[in-house]
Amino acid sequence: MNKAELIDHVAAATGTAKKEAEAAVEAVVSGIVDTVKKGEEVSLFGFGKFSPKANAARTGRNPQTGAAIKIAASKSVRFAPAQAFKTALNAKRSAAKKGAPAKKAAAKKATPAKKAAPAKKAAAKKRG
Repeated sequence: MNKAELIDHVAAATGTAKKEAEAAVEAVVSGIVDTVKKGEEVSLFGFGKFSPKANAARTGRNPQTGAAIKIAASKSVRFAPAQAFKTALNAKRSAAKKGAPAKKAAAKKATPAKKAAPAKKAAAKKRG
């Protein structure tokens, strides 16, 4: 989804005119950008948190020539989704995954015990 599609979605979901939806989306985006630019976090309950991140200057390599290059310090943003967002994304797969690891874990625990027992018997036969 791009910005134009988001504006269309907001207009349809709220029943407002496209111009009003565009103004609302612009206000939200600019509010997030301005706040993170100041070095503050933006937390939207049920959606996630935008946090500013500072990247230090470092030395990198040009992949074509292998020559060392200086990479300047920069600022970035980190997005951490809220638990409700993660749950919504993984709603179908979470039920299937919860049952599967338990079966695998039980099988893995049983397998080493079976392998360990014959090894002890073989060692006992060599000694005796």
